[in-house]
Amino acid sequence: MTPPFAANTLAECLAAYADELRTSGSPFAGEYDRLIDRLKAGSLGALAPAVGEAMPGFLLPDQDGHIVSLDGLLAAGPLVISFNRGHWCPFCRIELDALDAAHEDLARLGARVVSIMPDRQPYTRELARRFVHPLTILTDMDNDYALSLGLAMWVGAEVRALLVEDGTMLPHYQGSDAWVLPLPATFVLRQDGRVAARYVNPDFRERMEIADVIAALQS
Repeated sequence: MTPPFAANTLAECLAAYADELRTSGSPFAGEYDRLIDRLKAGSLGALAPAVGEAMPGFLLPDQDGHIVSLDGLLAAGPLVISFNRGHWCPFCRIELDALDAAHEDLARLGARVVSIMPDRQPYTRELARRFVHPLTILTDMDNDYALSLGLAMWVGAEVRALLVEDGTMLPHYQGSDAWVLPLPATFVLRQDGRVAARYVNPDFRERMEIADVIAALQS
């Protein structure tokens, strides 16, 4: 379970969890540092859609098995797209909890939130039940869409071994033994499908602040 943190911002919640990994002596802390160094060296995410560019379209199944298109989502208004590693990721759950808490502010601006992750529908349905407000979670099988945006990464042998030891079996969750995850990233889209703001950071322990999402929608 994701630990509760008394914090004012998403950044503080994420930092508190990262600090807890370190102080508890979790081996994930050091391996995540090394993985992130590798991702930064490879400039992962540099080719993802930039501000002002059109977001490439997609057709992906939601948690209930319905096929969802980007065009269909944008027909209802601006959109916040959050790429997440999976239902099992505490950092992703912290981020999605924060977006859920901001639902009313986002709805007043006409925006909805969509999460994209490689998990199969039994796991996305389970995750969707976590939230107070409805959340569309799309399954990106084999990370095809993330790969097309330059947002996919191999976890590496060391992190894979830790995940297996921890009981986090990505092949079972994803239906693939590639051990590939999306780089968490957030895109705020105008209704015309162009990127109004984005947050793409090889350090997946950090995410776009909710206030910045709202500011992008207001602008």
